[in-house]
Amino acid sequence: MDKIERIKILLKDIGMPVRQQADICALTILAMANLKKTTKWSGASNEWNRIHDIITFVNKNYGVSYAENSRETFRKQALHHFRSAAIVEDNSKATNSPDYRYRLTDEFVEILRNCNKSSEPLNDFKMNHHSLIEIYASKRNLEKMPVKINGEDFSFSKGKHNQLQKAVIEEFAPRFAPNAECLYVGDTIQKDLVKRDERLKELGFKITIHDKMPDVVLYRADKDWIYFIEAVTSVGPMDPKRISEITSMTSEVEVGKIFVTAFLDFKTYKKFANQLAWETEIWIAEMPEHMIHMNGDKFLGPR
Repeated sequence: MDKIERIKILLKDIGMPVRQQADICALTILAMANLKKTTKWSGASNEWNRIHDIITFVNKNYGVSYAENSRETFRKQALHHFRSAAIVEDNSKATNSPDYRYRLTDEFVEILRNCNKSSEPLNDFKMNHHSLIEIYASKRNLEKMPVKINGEDFSFSKGKHNQLQKAVIEEFAPRFAPNAECLYVGDTIQKDLVKRDERLKELGFKITIHDKMPDVVLYRADKDWIYFIEAVTSVGPMDPKRISEITSMTSEVEVGKIFVTAFLDFKTYKKFANQLAWETEIWIAEMPEHMIHMNGDKFLGPR
């Protein structure tokens, strides 16, 4: 029996759904274990892998030709499910980080090393499967950042971008948008962490799947102001192009619009200073009590 078929039987044996017993899933396991067609099962390893590494391995060693743009298929069909089933774990980096990696769990790689040799690791895994899922879920949750949004408890996944979004919610909003309602905020893993569709529609939003929402959208009812906030760590400030995109997307939103670019520190702000659009605001998390106004003479005058 070839290795692909053997892994598919193994995935069925531990209770993975039919869709997660497909060739692409078996190949993902083999790549992560560094098991070529001629490698002995005892040689299975669990080094950290990018999805790019997985695709490169299976194309080179198993006569397939997955394109680089199939990364999302590997992620959604195989890796997300394997992580939930305690077959793989990630290194808790933000998913858009170039350092994001997956590897097989210690328990599962032992099953592979003992294929055709001993069923004990497999039996142990099946006996403890639910507890393993809880253990690995807890490991991931420890890496999350708790945040209270609209009075409810949420958590951001770990990473600089979400660290900045957390600061926007907890530090910027109370100072410069007191009692504002958060209408939208994403997460690097869960895109629409908070999205108040009905409220957005009431305010005139008509959002299509092609529209990219700002990172954080706040609404302050007492002023009838809406804050569009981009949390910038590496890309995406409120430059003239972005202002035009948001203005077009919200052409039927009649409340006062405020455009804000948020940065973690002054050093990052300086990298983007020459890109920022006039008539916008800048907030820097390391000096949360102050803002920079790119507003011409609007605030000119003695204090």
